[in-house]
Amino acid sequence: MTVVIGTAGHIDHGKTTLLRALTGIDADRLPEERRRGMTIDVGYAHLTLPDGTELDFVDVPGHDRLVGNMLVGAGEIDAAMLVVAADDGPRAQTIEHLELLHALAICHGLAVVTKADVAGTERTGAVVAEVTRLLAGTSLAGSPILAVSSLDRGGIDALVVALVALRDRVVGSGSGAVVPAVAGAGSRLAIDRVFSVKGRGAVVTGTLRGAPLARGATLRLVPGDRSVRIREAQVHGATVGQAEAGRTALNLVGVEARNLHRGLVLTDDPAVVASDRLLVTLSVALSDRVRARAHLGTAAADATLGRSGYDALDLADGTAAAIVRLSAPVAVAAGDRLVLRRTSGANRIVGAVVLDVAPPRGISRRRQSSERVGRLASAVAAGQVVASARARLELHGALGVAMDAGTGTGVSTGRGATRVEVAPDLVATVDAAVLAAVGTGETLAVLRSVAAHSLRRHATISRTVAAIAGAGLIDRLVTDGRLVRDGVDVRLPGSASRAAPTEDPVMAASMDRLEEALAIATPPTLAEAARAAGCPLAGIRELERTGRIVILEPDLAYAISAHRVIVARALAMAAVVPLTPAALRDATGTSRKYVMAILTDLDRRGILRRTPDGHVPGPRAQRDP
Repeated sequence: MTVVIGTAGHIDHGKTTLLRALTGIDADRLPEERRRGMTIDVGYAHLTLPDGTELDFVDVPGHDRLVGNMLVGAGEIDAAMLVVAADDGPRAQTIEHLELLHALAICHGLAVVTKADVAGTERTGAVVAEVTRLLAGTSLAGSPILAVSSLDRGGIDALVVALVALRDRVVGSGSGAVVPAVAGAGSRLAIDRVFSVKGRGAVVTGTLRGAPLARGATLRLVPGDRSVRIREAQVHGATVGQAEAGRTALNLVGVEARNLHRGLVLTDDPAVVASDRLLVTLSVALSDRVRARAHLGTAAADATLGRSGYDALDLADGTAAAIVRLSAPVAVAAGDRLVLRRTSGANRIVGAVVLDVAPPRGISRRRQSSERVGRLASAVAAGQVVASARARLELHGALGVAMDAGTGTGVSTGRGATRVEVAPDLVATVDAAVLAAVGTGETLAVLRSVAAHSLRRHATISRTVAAIAGAGLIDRLVTDGRLVRDGVDVRLPGSASRAAPTEDPVMAASMDRLEEALAIATPPTLAEAARAAGCPLAGIRELERTGRIVILEPDLAYAISAHRVIVARALAMAAVVPLTPAALRDATGTSRKYVMAILTDLDRRGILRRTPDGHVPGPRAQRDP
């Protein structure tokens, strides 16, 4: 395993030359970089220390127009090495890079004042003092400052000693890539380079975080959720059977190089998901609808900040929280840090911590209070997995839960979900990870409270807490006597098993009749249609769960076939001119009641976006509605 150190500093201050003096490796690998004598893209080098261990270095560009490339490298480092030329002193990118490192909460590092031989002793001392003052207001305050000359190697030996001490500080603190953020949570590698090797296929490089990766392991590619396999792993050019945390190259099977790019993440951690909407805390409060460029790991996307209504959150400790909406999904997990960078205005660089990768939507946003978000923020900051799961369950009200009608007090399992009775006529399908973190008793109490207060009865089943579900969860609950196993079902003690609604042929026939009744542009009310079809509540919930009907309002539902036709018409019209309710009403031959429900739902899901002139295609318009 290795600690990854990133350079930072203004252009022409000697970052790459310093790395060459330290490692013997020219991090400027591109012909254009060597021709122009400046770093354009991120470069990499490594240093073997006297004790046989190694350090990885990420060399970033110092030009102001290449800050995006700088953040690709800075997003995946454990410590920083700020470089300032003695003859020039701190300049614009010195300060901006420090602000970016501070926003990323990089707290381990050192500063190197280069070109000491050119500037002379007095000038070098003055620059050292100036750098000390600059560091004082950042997360790198108190870091060692050394003066060196890369050309005659003056001070290089002392720098190596300081780097060893820096490595020990990182390892001793338990931070960085050398220690998993959550024990047993898996591995993650954010891709920063992609190339193809003849006869071997796609090769990617990045900083491996979390658990080691072995040859033959299967990983998910996020966003996309495509499975790939590791054919070979290399560290510093040598093939290894198992790659530890640090700079790693992976030869992949199951994907071509042309389908890979910087910003994708390879992982076996179920907590890492693709999301374009995040609940975050901010290092500095920003206004509603502020636009910025969001940088997370090696990915970047345009972002809009939500700080109005239920999203206008100011926590008890003075921290501001907000919803960040991204122009494209990125791979993310709770606890990740990102940088919001603006091109103008005050507070151009703001750090953020991800609290929730699937924040509450719709009516459940009413639970999004400063107190609940504050408890989640505290748990995430402390790295407390169980406390985070409890706080998120409290925030959502029914996290990882889908409500269904049913009778009998029971719990049954299937594919990571557990069915639990909430009330005599209501059964909840609960993400097993919630039970693992919270416990059956507390989960039941929360769910029953949700049902009693008529809060949102249908919540998207979330995978973001799956990392906390331990193997053998149900077996342990059975062993403890808290559940009773009955074939494939698991029940609360003393309860009887129950059949799935669709096993009843009468129920199945009534469900078919209801779906047919709702397969028109102007369906009757759901209650009226269900009575006519003889379909009980259990059948309605099963139709919704299996995606055969879409319930837009408590008494308005469509068969999925009719809903898709109307949505396709709305999207086609909105792509030409802004779509008004009246235009959609006329095109579908319906009434305002129907079109407003449809447009409101499409706006909420991001498929359409409301403007003063009408509805236009939203950020998710290209996805299957």
